[in-house]
Amino acid sequence: MTSSSTAHPLPPVAFRQDASLIGLVGLAHLISHFSQLLLAPLFPWLKDAFNASYAELGFLMTVFFVTSCAVQATSGFVVDRFGPRPVLFAGLTLLGLAAFGYAASTSYWMLAFFAVVAGVGNGVFHPVDYTLLNRKVSAPRLGHAYSVHGITGSLGWALAPAMMVSIAFAFSWRVALASAGVLAFAVLAVLWFQRERLSLPAAPRPVLGGSAQPAENPMAFMQIPAVWMCFGFFFFYAMALSVVQAFAPVAAGQLHGVPLALVAVCLTTYMLCAAGGMVLGGFLASDPARCERVVGVGFGLAAGVALVLALGDVPAAAVPVLFGAMGFTSGIAGPSRDLLVKKSTPENATGRVYGVVYSGLDIGQAIAPLIFGVLMDQGQFRGVLLGLALVQLVLIASAFNVRRVRRTVVVPVAST
Repeated sequence: MTSSSTAHPLPPVAFRQDASLIGLVGLAHLISHFSQLLLAPLFPWLKDAFNASYAELGFLMTVFFVTSCAVQATSGFVVDRFGPRPVLFAGLTLLGLAAFGYAASTSYWMLAFFAVVAGVGNGVFHPVDYTLLNRKVSAPRLGHAYSVHGITGSLGWALAPAMMVSIAFAFSWRVALASAGVLAFAVLAVLWFQRERLSLPAAPRPVLGGSAQPAENPMAFMQIPAVWMCFGFFFFYAMALSVVQAFAPVAAGQLHGVPLALVAVCLTTYMLCAAGGMVLGGFLASDPARCERVVGVGFGLAAGVALVLALGDVPAAAVPVLFGAMGFTSGIAGPSRDLLVKKSTPENATGRVYGVVYSGLDIGQAIAPLIFGVLMDQGQFRGVLLGLALVQLVLIASAFNVRRVRRTVVVPVAST
């Protein structure tokens, strides 16, 4: 068996059936990404409320993503064994509880505790989502499913700063975080009432003995080099994303004299434009053979924009526009990015592979705040943007390295 899961393509199903599943999975994914950015937009408030530095607040993100990484790498095995639906409901419940916990926190260490709770909840989503999409959506619509999945994630990231900052200005940061908890439980209620659409039996377990086929080794996928190349790609992708989410708008604002209100617009603009780029990316992903080239062009253009922000003489009003351009070009690469993983995934190992590969996201987002938070505290704003461009350029080489390894290495996924 090769490392690609293309031996048994899914039969065509009705558009309405595919669309409803894609929509429900996308709604859950929106809450996952929304919950990742509950604290970062509120750093100015939390800094005063808890007398914390940017590095200390960045450490809360590290706690969140380290926890999410550990859970994500293991939850894929649980999804493959028991099915995705109960794992999804548990994740949403924990995210809602964590948001209410943030709102009630009276110390920095309480925030850190609920960052762990939120990390556990967040860690289940990629294994759950991609198991449902890859096993239930018909093959001709899979590129568009990835596109919608990425769009909803970007919308979640865009919604968080807009909602958190607006409510914090109008009421308080505690009310903003409590409102996030209400939203998480409202989405959980919607999915509960539509739970039949999310039903999926656990992956079949191999039969041992007699004339049965050799038993599958559940860890054999880890011998596939392309899986680890994908892991590395997502590690650097997450570092770039973390810089954009937490530090790049403020750094660009300091370099180019952007008013604080306009700085807050940069991230939302980036995420909304990334969602638009993913629409185009869904069509480009219809041809899996060109996914690496799409990724390379998208992140190459994004790196160019980051270099303009770092080295150019940019008017303050143009900074949000450049963030929008960077988001759009990065978004184009999104669906093709997901195809890199699918093309390296053995059958009946979707949860495990996506759990391990996407744990690279969490590790990257855990490490980046520590590095770039120190640069921010030292006033190295140009260094933050140059670092962002460098990481985006590394992504191009990583994507083509995945293709090279996948073409030259074939590893069996069964043990004798």
